[in-house]
Amino acid sequence: MKITTEHYSYLLSEIDTLLDIHNLDVETVKKDYEQKGLSMQRMRWDLVYHAKLTKWICDNLYSYLNDNHIDTALRRITNTK
Repeated sequence: MKITTEHYSYLLSEIDTLLDIHNLDVETVKKDYEQKGLSMQRMRWDLVYHAKLTKWICDNLYSYLNDNHIDTALRRITNTK
């Protein structure tokens, strides 16, 4: 992955915090999206949006990453393809 360890850790922490606040785990969210016929990519980016990471990503990641690189990190965080 091209993302720095620091930035990856921050993404992971913020997504984990979001899930904890709502008493959810990634597996539950994945099942919900699958039942609704939604893609795992949609789920990953919805987590980013709901964790309010959009501005942070723009300010910190887009200077050296594109959406494909960020999605690779999100796939690892959520254990999805």
